[in-house]
Amino acid sequence: MDERILKYLHDMIDAIQEIDEASVRFGKSYAVFEGDVVYRKFVERNIEILGEAMNRILKVSPEVSITSARKIVDTRNYVIHAYDSLKPDILWAIVVNHLPLLKKEIMALLECHATS
Repeated sequence: MDERILKYLHDMIDAIQEIDEASVRFGKSYAVFEGDVVYRKFVERNIEILGEAMNRILKVSPEVSITSARKIVDTRNYVIHAYDSLKPDILWAIVVNHLPLLKKEIMALLECHATS
């Protein structure tokens, strides 16, 4: 695996783990998330990192086996460029519904690299 891709995958897994740790610290409650601007901004920043790292991976290896890779980049762009219309429920849906699968896929790619 290209060393750049490996670095970006590690950046992505770090961002997901930070979101997971925040969910443990603050509780996995939408009400808490919605009411805590610092928590929301923290998640936003990590989603930006996920999208930017994914974008860089796609430039090196467009065939990378990550579900919805292009949507991850599009989400990053939305968070950054449409910040004024971003609603907390969109971010929370990403955290709850999409990050677990992304984490599994990244871990599988990293494990494949470690065993090869």
